[in-house]
Amino acid sequence: MKLKSKVFQVQEGADVDLKKWPTRVDPFYQSKKNYSQMLAEQVAELSKLQGLLYASNRYSLLLIFQAMDAAGKDGAIRNVMSGINPQGCQVFSFKHPSATELEHDFLWRTMQCLPERGRIGIFNRSYYEEVLVVRVHPEILLKQGLPEERINEKTIWHERYRSILDMENHLYRNGTQIIKFFLHLSKEEQGKRFIERIDDPEKNWKFSEADIVERKFWGRYMEAYEACLSATSTKQAPWYVVPADDKENARLIVSEIILDTFKTLKMNYPKADAKRQKDLQLIRDQLAKEMTNSK
Repeated sequence: MKLKSKVFQVQEGADVDLKKWPTRVDPFYQSKKNYSQMLAEQVAELSKLQGLLYASNRYSLLLIFQAMDAAGKDGAIRNVMSGINPQGCQVFSFKHPSATELEHDFLWRTMQCLPERGRIGIFNRSYYEEVLVVRVHPEILLKQGLPEERINEKTIWHERYRSILDMENHLYRNGTQIIKFFLHLSKEEQGKRFIERIDDPEKNWKFSEADIVERKFWGRYMEAYEACLSATSTKQAPWYVVPADDKENARLIVSEIILDTFKTLKMNYPKADAKRQKDLQLIRDQLAKEMTNSK
């Protein structure tokens, strides 16, 4: 089965119903060994393209990962980006805003972490939390220091979508390519993974009672995700709904999407002009002569 990344892309203007998007698809690998081989090949290709991204120094790549708890964000980031040069990649995880961050608009804290040209930035959760968890728990709005007359639950989410779209369009126009992943996990699979974390002492640290509290709001989260994906997937910054019940399959899908996006960028290694080539040849001749005389 050939992996086609476009199958998982949310088209701009689409009305998303997550019940119609699978949490599991037929595996693109034939065995665990085959999976490891496929991922290794993709990682190697990503490494080469990252080098080209850095050398061309015209684009930056921002990867955004959103999901319910235990969907495999950390594992996807760790495995897919395992061959990336750490000097050209940064990962940021956004949790509860600090007191300082709450003194600014909701996009401010993430804007401090945008990747420079030639680099890859990864957001493990992001500014989208402000239209997801905050929408599920609107009482959080009251703690964000906003003017009371500007908190209107009937309009605020659409206003925030507009702010996000304006910002993402601005970044796109300035060379930042954004890819947004929603790791689509079933409630049943989440329950299994929670049990695994409880049963395995080495994974107990991954489990929090707060995860169970949020699980009770599953339906509201799905509604928030559907509204968000529908409103903010664009041609310039698309959302991809990645079936996440099979972790290995999800990683292959994520890496293929990144590869396909990389290949749309017009990147080239810098070319030396005639004068530069002449200077380099002179330096080469001097080095060759020096090495010959030292023998």
